[in-house]
Amino acid sequence: MSAVAAVGLAVVWPLAAVVLIALTHRRPNLRETGTLLTAGSLFAVVAGVILPAVQAGGRPRLEVLELLPGLELAFEVEPLGMLFGLVASGLWLVTTFYSIGYMRGHHEANQTRFYICFAIAICGALGVAFAANVLTLFIFYELITISTYPLVTHSGTEAAKRAGRLYLGILMGTSIAFLLLAVAWTWLAAGTTDFRPGGILAGAVGGTQLVALLALYAFGTGKAALMPFHRWLPAAMVAPTPVSALLHAVAVVKAGVFTVLKVAVYIFGIDLLATTGASRWLTWVAAFTIIAASCVAISKDNLKARLAYSTISQLSYIVLGAALATTAGALGGGMHILMHAFGKITLFFCAGAIMVGAHKTEVSELDGLGRRMPFTFGAFLLGSLSVIGLPPAGGSWSKWFLLLGAAEADAWPMMVVLMASSLLSIAYLMPIVVRGFFRPAPADDGHGAGIHEAPLLCVLPPVVTALGGIVLFFVADDVWRLLTGMVP
Repeated sequence: MSAVAAVGLAVVWPLAAVVLIALTHRRPNLRETGTLLTAGSLFAVVAGVILPAVQAGGRPRLEVLELLPGLELAFEVEPLGMLFGLVASGLWLVTTFYSIGYMRGHHEANQTRFYICFAIAICGALGVAFAANVLTLFIFYELITISTYPLVTHSGTEAAKRAGRLYLGILMGTSIAFLLLAVAWTWLAAGTTDFRPGGILAGAVGGTQLVALLALYAFGTGKAALMPFHRWLPAAMVAPTPVSALLHAVAVVKAGVFTVLKVAVYIFGIDLLATTGASRWLTWVAAFTIIAASCVAISKDNLKARLAYSTISQLSYIVLGAALATTAGALGGGMHILMHAFGKITLFFCAGAIMVGAHKTEVSELDGLGRRMPFTFGAFLLGSLSVIGLPPAGGSWSKWFLLLGAAEADAWPMMVVLMASSLLSIAYLMPIVVRGFFRPAPADDGHGAGIHEAPLLCVLPPVVTALGGIVLFFVADDVWRLLTGMVP
């Protein structure tokens, strides 16, 4: 199979899972086997066919439809999109295994609808990853929003419906009011919306207009959860934990920060942003979001809410990497998409395992639980190291390159922010580990002595992703080498 054909197949292949799931909805074992086979074969195509072509310097391109001159529905895989495609396709497989254990262990209703919407969201994520221009990206960006709305409202409760309205209102509102306007402005100014190395706006937009256009992209990409357009993310935590994993690690928020970084590199160009200073204000917005969300996370007793605000903080690392307008900052932001994905999906998997295995949702309820669920809490510890940015976890490398990017930009306040954020991450994550392993369990907890883990399919995935975060520490050079192709 050629790499070009593989690109088209990868984008539509998740829809094959939709057909299989719909046809086998009365036979859960067959339904979930079909989902696993589709997810596994998708990752094989992305990693086995497309990745080697990109590593060899190729840019597989597939043009589908020309709407107007300079406006095409087209796909082209470059290094940053390749990385995001690997994240989305690879973690879909792991999340499917976890979803089977969680959805059955928690006796969730509407499981067929859940798997269908999940597959459509992965289709949207691959479309965003491989988009050749911002118009194509916008179309698949909206597909992610629409397909994940039923997942956010999955439980059907009034709280879930309110969260769904907020989710849809903020994400659709920002994308239509700001992002779509930015796409149209880009096309009118540059005559194209294609992603090109070095950007397309030099000489086409300048001065305050450049700042305004960047603001439309930054705040129009609501999935990046920059304050004040972040409230949808903690509200969406009413969804089942596999959905939280999808939102925080696989597709939704990663599509947001990926969009911001890709636009900065391929539409504006880091040289244009650096010479004009057009993104300097965005570094301060990202810095405020990093610190403020971390402080809120410390105050949250609900485990998923604490992790949600942690995500808001960590996403702004990637926005900061883009806004620094340096080579190291862009590389650090790209690496953080991968490193944070493994760390955060581990933490949410663990939160779900704790809910299924011990029926606990609050941090204050976790005393002594680590001794009964050692694999879950051990995985939580490793995932926390990656989010904090400590060796031997992969997150230490992405934060190192972000620090180098801030040094290159002579932005020492941003270096202080990054270091302070790591300390705050310790403050909201390590107490969970300490409570689990070092505090005595309540005498009346009713669980008795011994190991009482959640079902195997709820425990094995976080162990795998936690170990994956450690492996990434040792293969970070390969990730860096791939991403160097995205900057001149």
